[in-house]
Amino acid sequence: MPKTALMGSRIRERRQVLGMKQAELARAAGISASYLNLIEHNRRKIGGKVLLGIAQALQVDVTALTEGAEEALLDALREAAAVSRRDEAETDRMEEFVARFPGWAQLVAAQRRRILSQDRSIAALNDRLTHDPVLSEAMHDILSTVTAIRSTVSILAETPELEAVWRDRFLRNLQEESTRLVDGSQSLVSYFEDQVRTDTPFTTPLEALEVFLARRDFHLPDLETLAGPEAVAPAVEALLEAAEELNTPQARALGQTYLTRYARLALRLPADRIAALWRETPDPGALARQTRFGLADIMLRLALVPAEALGTRLGLVICDAAGALLFRKVPDGFPVPRFGAACAVWPLFQALSRPTIPAHALVETPPGRRFETWTVATPEGIAGFDTPPVFRAAMLIGPDTGALPPESAAPVGTTCRICPRPGCAARREPSILLE
Repeated sequence: MPKTALMGSRIRERRQVLGMKQAELARAAGISASYLNLIEHNRRKIGGKVLLGIAQALQVDVTALTEGAEEALLDALREAAAVSRRDEAETDRMEEFVARFPGWAQLVAAQRRRILSQDRSIAALNDRLTHDPVLSEAMHDILSTVTAIRSTVSILAETPELEAVWRDRFLRNLQEESTRLVDGSQSLVSYFEDQVRTDTPFTTPLEALEVFLARRDFHLPDLETLAGPEAVAPAVEALLEAAEELNTPQARALGQTYLTRYARLALRLPADRIAALWRETPDPGALARQTRFGLADIMLRLALVPAEALGTRLGLVICDAAGALLFRKVPDGFPVPRFGAACAVWPLFQALSRPTIPAHALVETPPGRRFETWTVATPEGIAGFDTPPVFRAAMLIGPDTGALPPESAAPVGTTCRICPRPGCAARREPSILLE
């Protein structure tokens, strides 16, 4: 089913939000109510003048009806079907399912997210039980103490003719080992209680930072109006103290690094200035030359400015040299995998093979959405003669503005498991969408 197959559902939803009756919308669009009824139930395809008339009557842009916001939900359902070991899911009818039963579709997607979160938590707890030095030492002490107690009891039980002086000595050892066992057990219980009080629902510090930023739409007004460099540290500290998501030492350390960079960028390049420059020249390279900032800093700064100021919503993805995603601000319509590896043919990863060389490319994601991307890989820190450079790649993502020829669009996906593109040389695993 093409991406426009849900257009009728979007029209009906928008009409109901505005409180319009079917007859009112039909009259405003110049069509019959019966024809509109067929459209709203996805039984008739529309376009051209009819579509334009309906969009004008509903006071929305045409793309809001043709594109919609269901792609992320469809991706979640594809992911749920992919990891299932059963073959009953009718993956070819997912679009119809979303259109007819959006509430149930959202429930299935939410349950899948919850299962993923629980799986990650279980894996993290298993890793902690296996590698946590505190637990390892505590369990070693407890097992050693239990072994000593068992040996002492065996001697006392199996040697009735034991001399009194030796019996007293073994009993004294038994009392000492028992006390040690109680103390060790209490320490272990206290350790677990501390973990319960301080742990977050996030399994990694990076995930905690991502949630902290996403909840604020990656914009922090408290860091946008600082008086000078001396105000950076106190402002960052205040945000860290108030951030309930960053309540582990590791998450706070990661947050402090990121927030400090954010504050320094905001101080040197105010949001209103870079927004004005972008509206005039929507090109990160041109902005870097005008402001004398590095490309990576310009791309990050653009991603931190609200869409209302820029006139468009930009996304940003950053990865390290191993391809691990370190930063994800998901743009509208460009799905970025929450778990697992991303598409290997993204320009983001190609940038790692061309360090310091910027690239501007057009990409096309299923089912036919096009985006402009700007990528560059830059070294982190200061490299020395005795240390290799460490590179990170950044990819700024924006809507297709027509600056690049359509035929240059490179086909990309989200992740192999739910990518419908056949014949991809970079495919790591079979897709559930391909026979």
